[in-house]
Amino acid sequence: MGSSSRPRRRYTPEYRREAARLVLDTGRTIAEVAREIGLVEQTLNRWVAKERASTAGPVDRLLDVDERTELERLRRENQQLRMDVEFLGKASAFFASRYQSRSSSS
Repeated sequence: MGSSSRPRRRYTPEYRREAARLVLDTGRTIAEVAREIGLVEQTLNRWVAKERASTAGPVDRLLDVDERTELERLRRENQQLRMDVEFLGKASAFFASRYQSRSSSS
């Protein structure tokens, strides 16, 4: 290792958890998220494994592989639906305000 090697970057525990949650909550692959935030896949993979282990409750430990896969799929779907509902709420508020401004100016 010469002087041309880059210094090792340090990440806070909070940053590591948030990066892992991007994978776990959105259903995107580790490769996609790692590329997006500029990490090496192996690093993010370790963080995801640690986050899974730390958040696995007693029920999660009792699930077989198929049940765990289905649970993760449902959690991703639930997260996507929550984001959709949030977006639709904001969109309806936007259009309601435009409708009110048109009504008041007529």
